[in-house]
Amino acid sequence: MILDRIAALAESSGLFIMGATDLEDGTGLVIVGAGTGLWPVFTASAEYTDRQVDPLDRWSKRVIGALAAEVGARAVYPSDGPPYLPFIAWALRTGRFFQSPTGMMVHDTAGLMISIRGALLFERPLTPEAPRQVSPCDSCADTPCVPACPVGALSAEHPYDVPRCKGFLDKPQGADCMTQGCRVRRACPVSEQFGRTAAQSAFHMKAFHPQ
Repeated sequence: MILDRIAALAESSGLFIMGATDLEDGTGLVIVGAGTGLWPVFTASAEYTDRQVDPLDRWSKRVIGALAAEVGARAVYPSDGPPYLPFIAWALRTGRFFQSPTGMMVHDTAGLMISIRGALLFERPLTPEAPRQVSPCDSCADTPCVPACPVGALSAEHPYDVPRCKGFLDKPQGADCMTQGCRVRRACPVSEQFGRTAAQSAFHMKAFHPQ
């Protein structure tokens, strides 16, 4: 099956299938994201060591582009644009991403540690097996993610307050978020089981807010 082949190829590069669906125009879509094995693969790459800009985006385009060629698909990326492709709508359509109480998307196995690296588009439907379509938040009684942000920048009640978040990261109190990763993402019980290293989280935080 094509999805099994994609899964195996993705895993060899530290990636995994985050979701798959057929779109309204009859094309097939596979969303590929950073898996628990990405960090050692990426940090051994030329993109990580060449000191050029956007190393992870460049690595993702090389690796996922090769994967797409191997399986006869077209690779697309969240960084392409403007105009930008509707990755959030695609993700929710797969039935494996959901809206969390923080306003961020949550994934059924990655929790809040979502790093979509690209997608494969096929000119034919894939008819993937339907997921359970149950948000992990539904069985999370304590919702520790909700109070985790020290400045309340993340909430389902208002848009993500980026200036407030970055203002906190500039303070000494924000060092924990910068070196260990966003407290909200870490508070998610599913995220805790996903196994992202602190070094990878720090890399993403530095990309989000260079200091």
